[in-house]
Amino acid sequence: MLCSVLLFGKKIQKVSLVKQSLKKYNKLPSFWQWKQVFRFLTKKERFYFFIFFFLAIFSGVSLSLNFYFKNTRVLPAFGGIYKEGVIGQPRFINPIYLSSNDVDRDLVELLFSGLLKYNENGKLVKDLAENFEVKDDGRIFEFYLKKGAKWHDGNPLSPEDIVFTINTIQDPQYQSPLRTKWFGVKVEKISDNGVRFELQKRYSSFLENFTLKIVPKHIFEHITPENLPWSLTSPEYLIGSGPFKFKKLYQDKSGYIKKITLESNKNYYDKKPFLSQISFLFYQQESELKRAVERKEIQGFSISDPKNLKTTEKSSFELHSLSLPRYFALFFNLKVKGIFSEKILREALALSIDKNEILENVLLKKGEIVESPILAEFFNFNPPSKVYNFDKEKAKEILEQEGFKINPETGKREKSISQQASPFFTKDLIYGNEGEEVRKLQECLANPPAGGKEIYPEGEITGYFGEKTKAAVIKFQEKYANDILTPTGLKRGTGDVKSLTRKKLNEICYESPKETIPLKLVLTTVNNFPLTEIAEVLEKNWEEVGIEVTLKKVSIAELQTDTFAGRNFEILLFGEALGMMPDPFPFWHSSQKEHPGLNISSYTSEIADTLLEKARETSDQEKRKKNLEEFQEVLVKDLPAIFLVRTDYVYFLSPSVKGCDVKKITEPSERFTNIENWYVKTKRIWD
Repeated sequence: MLCSVLLFGKKIQKVSLVKQSLKKYNKLPSFWQWKQVFRFLTKKERFYFFIFFFLAIFSGVSLSLNFYFKNTRVLPAFGGIYKEGVIGQPRFINPIYLSSNDVDRDLVELLFSGLLKYNENGKLVKDLAENFEVKDDGRIFEFYLKKGAKWHDGNPLSPEDIVFTINTIQDPQYQSPLRTKWFGVKVEKISDNGVRFELQKRYSSFLENFTLKIVPKHIFEHITPENLPWSLTSPEYLIGSGPFKFKKLYQDKSGYIKKITLESNKNYYDKKPFLSQISFLFYQQESELKRAVERKEIQGFSISDPKNLKTTEKSSFELHSLSLPRYFALFFNLKVKGIFSEKILREALALSIDKNEILENVLLKKGEIVESPILAEFFNFNPPSKVYNFDKEKAKEILEQEGFKINPETGKREKSISQQASPFFTKDLIYGNEGEEVRKLQECLANPPAGGKEIYPEGEITGYFGEKTKAAVIKFQEKYANDILTPTGLKRGTGDVKSLTRKKLNEICYESPKETIPLKLVLTTVNNFPLTEIAEVLEKNWEEVGIEVTLKKVSIAELQTDTFAGRNFEILLFGEALGMMPDPFPFWHSSQKEHPGLNISSYTSEIADTLLEKARETSDQEKRKKNLEEFQEVLVKDLPAIFLVRTDYVYFLSPSVKGCDVKKITEPSERFTNIENWYVKTKRIWD
């Protein structure tokens, strides 16, 4: 610092005085000494001194920080709270009943755990299981639990808990919707940490069933089916083994649940979560959720309608578009005879659908177009060789060829067909006969196109078959000789009205009545997004080619009790979900076409059945892939359904939340599959 003073000193005398002052003290200058030095500096010299002084400090700090940042790295730190906004209310937090409510499934995913789970790439990995073996070509599965696995209340998790969970699901008294998945499966404890599952026959995709969340036997074993707790009104039953455990429920005076808080499970058998708490905040209206986003009251939320993406346009939330193996399709009711029992007309419907319009205008490109029920792109299968690309003109051409013409008055298509009328001339008529049939014969011969003056110039209507009538019959027979005389080898008319003559008279004289068949359909769907919006696009597409469309929107309850149970629909727009190991058997095998089977179209094909059975039973993944691709070809060719689009799950997170790198999920709750890696706090460590 002394050198700096000397550089800026302009007078030698000042320098000497400073030196003498410092020599007086045989030590480093103190604050008082520096103060004495500053007395000899001008105002300008003091200004420059302080500038260089602070620059030196700043440079030192900068160099230190640069060194620190270059030689350390950021890591997640424990602690912090994640808050998610949800529209609606939780209802049934119980793995045995697998609620259709998304938030229920979210809570189950966080509170409970299964033998297996999905990782961020949609692959099955071990969860509660330390190890497992597949025996007898896929008929027997043996699992061995991780040591130290405990329930949230500290009790050890054992094979008895797994046996109890499966037996409860299989018991018809509990009416679990999962019962069909575990029907006929034998489960038993084989050791202190081992359990065996035995299937009646091989099933290659059964491994996915082991993602089932396990419930504690010591909590539920003495509760009867009618008293089994389903809801959050009994939080003492929300004891699981998952990474988070129930902490607190916040309700208002009316009982409305405003918030649920979960805390990190200290007894978790696997990697401990970085987050200390997760809170779900519940809102009644979407507008309330939007305000929460704007106020940054929450750090994450999902939306069902992509049109609400505008909610985040001015926010800093990051969009996560997660791939789901779910598709929407049009299912034809092949059980009922109708216009669309004809495959060619189903093909015309398929060609007139603009799937790109659905993808862009309804889903806002958050998904992809699909052509078959095995989702070739999602599962890396080969696509079907036959696809029904949008071709409005081709669709119109097919409809024209099938006789459906545009009625200029209505602008809709209709088809006229002749009905088979009862013949008027039913018995032979010869010279000398009398009666009403002779009178009708004379009327027929006297008028075009059968006769007229050329055939029966006299035109007498007497009811008596005389010479004039016979002569007219001969002329009629010779006029239509190819139909009447030639087949019997005759060259001249006989004048007798027998079978061939009667047939021609009935054909010409008494025109068959015509029936007009309008080209119309009833499209049934659920009154929820995006089904109603997709239905409106379909309605527009079909009306553009002249098809009359009636939309029938039903509730979920009506869909289950009436539409599905009674197969009460003509064409149904609905969605189906596959697992990460696709198994189309429940949706397309002929054994599933009666309620409660899921073969909605009542599709029947021996070839398809055989391929589905082979795909389900083989453990060879290449053979399974080949069987499913061949099944795809058969189904797409038969066209029992028109496959439309696959949707993504749209989810938003604050940039402050890190570690969520999930790409593929089978259901929305699986976005939490790597929740132990999520974090909001960080720390630095030296490399």
